Amino acid sequence: MAAPNITASTRYARFGVTRVVYALTISNYNSPTRAEINAGTDLSNEVAEINGFVLTQGFIPTPDLSTSYTGQILGRRSAEDSSVTMYASVNSVDVRTLLPRGTTGYFMWFDEGDVAGRKFDIYPITVGSVAKERTTDDTPARLIVQVAITRVPAENVTVPA
Repeated sequence: MAAPNITASTRYARFGVTRVVYALTISNYNSPTRAEINAGTDLSNEVAEINGFVLTQGFIPTPDLSTSYTGQILGRRSAEDSSVTMYASVNSVDVRTLLPRGTTGYFMWFDEGDVAGRKFDIYPITVGSVAKERTTDDTPARLIVQVAITRVPAENVTVPA
C-alpha cells in the first residue's frame, strides 16, 4: 500500500504571524472559547525569544528472549524546560506586573496566527522566575520568564471564530 500524499506546505516566517496570548483562566483548556481568548493578554509585541514549549516522548525498552533486538513501547511524555524572553521597561511596567513568580495560567500559541479554523496549542503554566538578563552588549534590557508546564498541553486545537 502506498503512503498517503501530503500537500505542499505554504511556508512562512513566524514574525508578524505567530501570536502568544496569556490567559489567567480557561474553563476547558482543550476547547477555549473566543471570549476566553479575547480576555487574555496578547504578549506578541513583547516577546524577544522563545525556548522550549516542546513535548518529548519517552520510550520503554521491551527486550525478550526470542531475539537479540530490543523493541520499544511508548513511555511517558514530558515538556522541555521552557521560557519566554521579553523586553524590560525602564519604569518597571512590563511583564513583571502580569507574570510574577508563582502566577498560574495558560500560554496560547497561535503559530499560524489567530485565524478561525487554523490550529493552536494551549500550555498550562506556572511562572517559576522572572530573571533580569544583564549584559554589556548593545542589546535591549530583557526579562527571562521561566515556566513549568504543569499538565499535558492541548495541541492542534481549532481556533474558534
